[in-house]
Amino acid sequence: MPIHEYLPYLAVAWAAYFIAVVSPGPATLALAATSMTSGRAAGVSLALGVYTGSFIWACLTSAGLAAILTAYAGILTVLKIVGGLYLLWLAWKSFRSAMTPNELHLAALANRELTRHQLYFKGLTLHLTNPKAILSWLSLLSVGLPPGAPTSIIAIFIAGCLLIGSTSFIGLAVLFSTGPVRRGYTHARRYIDGFVAVFFAAVGVKLLTARI
Repeated sequence: MPIHEYLPYLAVAWAAYFIAVVSPGPATLALAATSMTSGRAAGVSLALGVYTGSFIWACLTSAGLAAILTAYAGILTVLKIVGGLYLLWLAWKSFRSAMTPNELHLAALANRELTRHQLYFKGLTLHLTNPKAILSWLSLLSVGLPPGAPTSIIAIFIAGCLLIGSTSFIGLAVLFSTGPVRRGYTHARRYIDGFVAVFFAAVGVKLLTARI
């Protein structure tokens, strides 16, 4: 099949990937919260960690690891438990932040600022411990790559997703670190942190109790 005949499949898969990236989820909410509280550099560091996790899952999925993990449900179960507990821990941190007055929050924030390396690994951990990520990549591959697609098409598909992912993740970090957004967050911080806590807790519980 000529390369141009794969373009409709690729376009659909790339659109689905973009929607998945910018839709509210643990990674995007963590990215938004980090950018609003700690600024653009911190948000970009976390975004690069999430992006790296997405790249790793993309490579492993295209190499056939997804089928192996799907066949051995025990591995996915371990990932599910680790990911669920990690989200519950993030929910607890957001809940504590929501219960803290602004003055104490700012003082605590100044004392516990994460380094860029720590933020990077936070984003990486958040994505790698989510078993839904590898299943999502498996779905994208099935949509974007018809049976028998050559290696060159797989490379084009992954390259397009990585371009979309890097642009979207870093774009979100820049957006949520702008002055107006950060000022709005300052006024509504406790409500936003409360929402994030509830969201992370709900997703964590769902991940722990869902069948994969």
